[in-house]
Amino acid sequence: MSYSVDNSAPEAEEREVAPTIQILYEDEHMVAIHKPAGLLVHKTYLARKERFFAMQLTRDLVGCHVFPVHRLDRPTSGVLLFAKSSEVARTLCQQFEGRDVHKHYLALVRGNMSEGGELDYPLREELDDIADKHARKDKDAQEAVTQYAPLLNSEILYPSGRYATSRFCLLHLSPLTGRKHQLRRHMAHLRHPIIGDTTHGDGKQNRFFREHFGINRLWLLAQKMTLIHPVTGVPLSIVTEPEAEWSTVFAELGWHDDVLATQPSTFIC
Repeated sequence: MSYSVDNSAPEAEEREVAPTIQILYEDEHMVAIHKPAGLLVHKTYLARKERFFAMQLTRDLVGCHVFPVHRLDRPTSGVLLFAKSSEVARTLCQQFEGRDVHKHYLALVRGNMSEGGELDYPLREELDDIADKHARKDKDAQEAVTQYAPLLNSEILYPSGRYATSRFCLLHLSPLTGRKHQLRRHMAHLRHPIIGDTTHGDGKQNRFFREHFGINRLWLLAQKMTLIHPVTGVPLSIVTEPEAEWSTVFAELGWHDDVLATQPSTFIC
């Protein structure tokens, strides 16, 4: 089911329209939404001019305060979980910290890949020049582990950079740790950067993708999350559907989008 903020007021046309938020799961203890790409999770001083945030929009939809329990980068779309009380938030945060929550992503990357694996590559903490100006700059790199598995490969007859063709791969990614920009940094380390990543990616490939496909986004989707319900103790899986632009790109790459098909939004494992 989809929900959106009511913009029926007379001045609505003069205002920026709020993004549509899809609720994937809700009960009295927590709510999970599909966060659109480009939407911040919550307000920060670095985004003072932003008007809409996932936390605020979700609160308005469910009619109560919600508590964020994990991160999802602004350009990443997909499953985002909130607690409805501080007690439930504390329990969920403990699950994330204890690595009892399993997250599954789809990513479109540069180049073809034939084998999957597990990358254990420590990452130094990424610090913001303003927010972290007093933080230590000499911290040791933190443990960071990502499992990856190629799902589909494609080579299209369009030049990209110095190559006569362009190659892409659809990957399943599962982070076993939760470092900032971990998936983006790990894929860059493997020389298969995620398409649309303007910080750690390939600028030439990003530009080609924008111009050729006419879509500008980070091609990273948090598709599935499995966890133990913080109150009932029942295993729960929350799944979302990829946005329509994934099917558009699949058609251009010569792939059938059957691999994008997901199970019902929520089900008991």
